[in-house]
Amino acid sequence: MTLTKHKLTDSIHKKIDFPKVRCERLVGFLFEIIKDTLENGEDVLISGFGKLCVKDKKKRRGRNPVSGEELTLDSRRLVTFKCSTVLKGKLNGGRK
Repeated sequence: MTLTKHKLTDSIHKKIDFPKVRCERLVGFLFEIIKDTLENGEDVLISGFGKLCVKDKKKRRGRNPVSGEELTLDSRRLVTFKCSTVLKGKLNGGRK
């Protein structure tokens, strides 16, 4: 099952009995804060869940897998996720 923003909103609505519109806004604001923080190059640490980090990739040489033509891949930024030990323990049934 994929956890969508809609399912997340419904789950919050059921657990804390906020109006659904407020839950949608809450989820939206949360994701905006996370996106803005990552865009500024800062990490996002969610205690007990994990850490979202921005990594800078340098320009590098690559190859088109179809034609075999060599090309240059531009530098880029990407987001990586490192799982917390608490989440790892839950995923592995309490094992470390």
